[in-house]
Amino acid sequence: MGLVAVEQIKFPENKRILDDHLAYKILPFSMRSAVWLKAGPFTGDFIVRQAEKKVPGLWASILCRKRYINDRVSEAVRNGQVDAVVNLGAGYDTRAYSLPSMANVPVFELDQPGMIASKRSRLMKILGEVPAHVTLVPIDFDSEDPGTVLASHGYRTSQRTLFILEGVTQYLTRTGVRSTFDFLGGAAAESRLIFTYVRGDFIIGRVPDGYEFLYRKMVLKDNIWLFGLEPGKVADFLGGYGWSVIEHIGYDELAEQYVRPTGRSLLSMPVERLVYARKI
Repeated sequence: MGLVAVEQIKFPENKRILDDHLAYKILPFSMRSAVWLKAGPFTGDFIVRQAEKKVPGLWASILCRKRYINDRVSEAVRNGQVDAVVNLGAGYDTRAYSLPSMANVPVFELDQPGMIASKRSRLMKILGEVPAHVTLVPIDFDSEDPGTVLASHGYRTSQRTLFILEGVTQYLTRTGVRSTFDFLGGAAAESRLIFTYVRGDFIIGRVPDGYEFLYRKMVLKDNIWLFGLEPGKVADFLGGYGWSVIEHIGYDELAEQYVRPTGRSLLSMPVERLVYARKI
């Protein structure tokens, strides 16, 4: 969300990959200060160049994946395809508050208790309330069952639901992934699922040129990227939980959709992919 906030400050509307009027406001003070310093009038495109230097394609890929998810969510709600939205690992994401279509369905945002408390505080500051259509749900994905936790907050599994896991699966243990997808396996027919994943070969050390820093930091040093999938096994993985792939897309393709029209020249990141699926 920091990158999204910089995008709003740094680039005119016709050059933005993603528009989000709440991106800057939702962030806590320390992050807003960092965004302002990095996106100030004297920095030029420094922040973008620095991001690209450390992780080529990071900037465009994060913005493109958010834009894609926003488009699919708006489309599904507008067309009456879903009755609810569940964002698993929502962080400071603002789509429940900035996309007009989402005001028409109940939205459940799940994340770690500290994250949920911080987000609640920011929403009270900028909106004066947590909007009535949104329920904030604290959870530890590695030790709590999402179905049980959601049920205690009023969610019904009979609802056709659009589930979002954006930038989440790589941080889960295999136990957490299994618990999460066991829950998703019980979703109502015609539900939708959008999730991103890091390639399994990257997690085990097959690192493309230019991504050594990312691998050292996220896999070796911090040891926080734990789970990956092989692209060729995604359909079978989802099929085991009763889901069918609608679209399985790389970030080069997303850049073609969302970066090229801005006239900007940005790389895309090959180590992460995105899947849109339907519950059978």
